[in-house]
Amino acid sequence: MTDTARFEQAQQDVQTLDRKPSNDDLLFLYAHFKQGSEGDVSGKRPGMLDMVKRAKYDAWAKLKGMDADAAKQKYVEKVGALLVSHKG
Repeated sequence: MTDTARFEQAQQDVQTLDRKPSNDDLLFLYAHFKQGSEGDVSGKRPGMLDMVKRAKYDAWAKLKGMDADAAKQKYVEKVGALLVSHKG
């Protein structure tokens, strides 16, 4: 299976979790997904009143400069760990 295929499979697999991951895990997944699929963060940082979007933006911004393939690999690894801990 190619790296891209594993990344796409992980996107489907994460939807099958029985329990919702922690906020930290969700931010990790979001940031690595965005870095892997779009590259470095873009746009303006959301204002203080939009805490959710601001947290997502900040998590993604921390990955600036990370190679897309490395971000995809970390996403796949995290989904694999969540599949073990959040299923059944």
